Amino acid sequence: MLQHVELEEKRLVDYREIVGDETIAEIERLAEPLQGARVVHVNATAFGGGVAELLQALVPLMRDVGLDAHWQVIEGADEFFDVTKACHNGLQGMDVPFTAEMKEIWRKYNQMNAEHFELTRNGGRPTFVVVHDPQPAGLRHYYESGMDTHWIWRCHIDTSEPNPAYWDFFAPYVNEYEAGIFTMDQYVGSGVSFDHQAIIPPTIDPLSPKNMPMGMDEARAIVADFGPDMERPLVTQVSRFDPWKDPLGVIDAYRIVREQVSDVQLALVGSMASDDPEGWYYLDKTSRHAGEDFDIHILHNFHGVGAREVAAFQTASDVVVQKSTREGFGLVVTEALWKRKPVLGGDVGGIPLQIIDGETGFLVDSVEACADKIQYLLTHPDEADRMGERAREHVRRNFLTPRHLADYLRLFAEL
Repeated sequence: MLQHVELEEKRLVDYREIVGDETIAEIERLAEPLQGARVVHVNATAFGGGVAELLQALVPLMRDVGLDAHWQVIEGADEFFDVTKACHNGLQGMDVPFTAEMKEIWRKYNQMNAEHFELTRNGGRPTFVVVHDPQPAGLRHYYESGMDTHWIWRCHIDTSEPNPAYWDFFAPYVNEYEAGIFTMDQYVGSGVSFDHQAIIPPTIDPLSPKNMPMGMDEARAIVADFGPDMERPLVTQVSRFDPWKDPLGVIDAYRIVREQVSDVQLALVGSMASDDPEGWYYLDKTSRHAGEDFDIHILHNFHGVGAREVAAFQTASDVVVQKSTREGFGLVVTEALWKRKPVLGGDVGGIPLQIIDGETGFLVDSVEACADKIQYLLTHPDEADRMGERAREHVRRNFLTPRHLADYLRLFAEL
C-alpha cells in the first residue's frame, strides 16, 4: 500500500472574504453533481515541493465540497529518485544522458508502485486518478482499472523544449491517460494527445501558515534570528537548490548591486525535498560560490526554516527574486506577490503569467538585468510599494486555491 497523506480539514466558506460570494457560489454549483465521487492524487513526495503544497490545500477542499478525495505518495529508493531527477531535468531541456539502465529503473519502480496502489471502488460513483509529474507517470500503464476510472496526468514542469530522448520515452505512457493538465499551452509537446486537455495554472493557499498575514515586526524578528541585519537592505530568493533556479546567478547579481549599495545582504532560502537527491550537491555548489561572504545567508529546512520562516523572509525582504532559467510556474513568485512584494523573475515558463513587467514586478533575462532591477527597487521604495499592491490584487484574482478547485471540478464534470 502506498503512503496515504493525512491532512487537516479546510472549509471553503473560510475563503469567502478573500475571493467573494460569487466564486464560492460557482464552486458549490460545480461540486453539486459530483457528490461522492472518489478522487485520488498521486505524486512523489508529501513535503518539500510545490506539488505537495498544492495538494495540502486542494485535497481537503475537495473533501469539503463533497468529494471523496485522497492523496497517496509513491515509494522509491535513491536509484529511482536519481533517475526521476534526471527525467525532470531532461524534460525541461537539459542535455543529460538517458540510458537503458535508467529507463529500466523507472519502469521497475512504476510497476512496483502500481502493484501497491490502492483504488477502492466507490459504489458506482466515478473515480478520478490524478497522477502528478513524470515520477509516477507509468502508473496508468501498469495498473489494471475498470472502465469507471478516469485517469488524468498533471504536468507541473516546463516541457516546452524537452530533450527528445526523454520526451520520446514518456510520450507513450502519457498518451494512455484520458486527460492531461498543463500549466500553459506551450508545454503540450508533439506526440501527445488526450481526449480531454486542460490548461490550469497552479495556485497558493491564502490561509496556509506560509501565506497568512504576518506583521512586519514579527517578520523582521524571525529573519534576524537567522543572521541578517534588519537595519540593512535584504534581497531574498526562496527556491530549491537547483540549477534551473540559478542561485549562482543571483549571487552574481547581488555582487554587482553591492558595488552601488554597499550594505545590501542576500538570503537564499530553500528546502531539501525527499525526491531531489541533486539538491545537496547544488547546495554545496551554491555555498562554494558564495565563499566567505558573511552577508550571504544560505538557509534551508534543516536549519529550522519552515513555512512561517519562509513567510517572514518574503515579508521582511526589500526585494524578492526568482531568477529561474526554466520554471513550470513558480509558486514562490505567487507567495511573494501575495505579500505585496514586487518580484524580479526570469522571463521563462509560468513566471510571466504572474509578473506583469513593470506592473507587479520585473522580468529579467540576465545577471546584469537582475542587478539593475534590484538596485532600482532598493532605491525607489515608493514605486516598489505601489507595484506590491498591484501584485497582491493580481494574485487574488487569478492564483488562489478556490480558483484551482473550480478548474478541477470543471474537468471532472467534463470527464
